[in-house]
Amino acid sequence: MKRLPGMRPIPPRALIKILEKAGFRVIRQRGSHVILMNEERVRIVVPIHRGKDVRVGLLRAILRETGLSREEFFRLLEEDP
Repeated sequence: MKRLPGMRPIPPRALIKILEKAGFRVIRQRGSHVILMNEERVRIVVPIHRGKDVRVGLLRAILRETGLSREEFFRLLEEDP
């Protein structure tokens, strides 16, 4: 079994691209927060603050809300855009 790397902070735009690959789509942006939703109407909010990455704690919470496993997240992260 391939060992997964540890979670690290990720740029918000990269996280949004990963969520889009997972079936979410941007429905709106309000200020510095982008709101995404999938077919099951699961709503995710990703903060976008200049020069700041999404920290590991928030990233884990977002993954929990989306239902993505770490394995799926890392697979989507490694895929070409």
